[in-house]
Amino acid sequence: MSDEPVLTGIAGRIGTITLNRPARRNAVNTPMRDALHQQIRAMADNAEVSVILLRGAGRSFCAGYDLSSDDPEMVALGNDALRWHDFQQRGLEFLLAIWGARKPVIAEVQGHALGFGCALAMVCDLVIAAEDAQFGEPEIRFQSISSSVVLPWVIGARRARELLYMGDIVDARTARDYGMVNRVVAASELPAAAAYARRLARIGPEALSRAKLAINRGIEAGGFRNGLQGSLDIVSPLYTVETEMVREFRKGVEKLGLRDAIKQRNAEFDEKPRT
Repeated sequence: MSDEPVLTGIAGRIGTITLNRPARRNAVNTPMRDALHQQIRAMADNAEVSVILLRGAGRSFCAGYDLSSDDPEMVALGNDALRWHDFQQRGLEFLLAIWGARKPVIAEVQGHALGFGCALAMVCDLVIAAEDAQFGEPEIRFQSISSSVVLPWVIGARRARELLYMGDIVDARTARDYGMVNRVVAASELPAAAAYARRLARIGPEALSRAKLAINRGIEAGGFRNGLQGSLDIVSPLYTVETEMVREFRKGVEKLGLRDAIKQRNAEFDEKPRT
């Protein structure tokens, strides 16, 4: 398989965009984010494309932003609040490019859709998830918050508070019950997302674009775009603050490695509230 961070193809009026860092569970780094943004815009402007299918290579859709230190741009941000804001602004502009694309975008989700990966799925028009898919934004457990707080607009404030405050991860069927997912299928049947794309591709692109715009405008009238921008402005300074919790987590990373430090931290939240 190509080592390009994003793969694309067009067939039968369906434009497919594939996140292609399977060894990293398609965790997003700066080159991947920028390539995705470019390809979303290109597909949206391509007259041969009526529907966009967004998918991830390998076992996961997208595990969020890459927390490793091999992304020079992220390392260079340091504790500069203005640079962090600009960095996150570009991430928001990418998400809004999906939201505002003139064509429906279908997310085909397997494995992890966490953090930025969850937000990425939530700004798509439709989400088809495999039974093994997991959704959530666990960043708060590591003294971070998503800079694009999309969930309240999708599932309402009550459920969004529970997921965002505690960093819990939900399975595909729970995500469907919450309104995060349209359909849940067996992993072997996940290409059903392509079947949805083929159905949409049979509809006139003019009608599809107007239907999407009409729905989006209604949501935006409620403050969607301003809400996302406001959440970014509020949250971005948190990335420049080194708290006691951050220092303790870094010690754990140095001692155990990133994966085991995350596993140890998540184990502290295994106890679930009784209902």
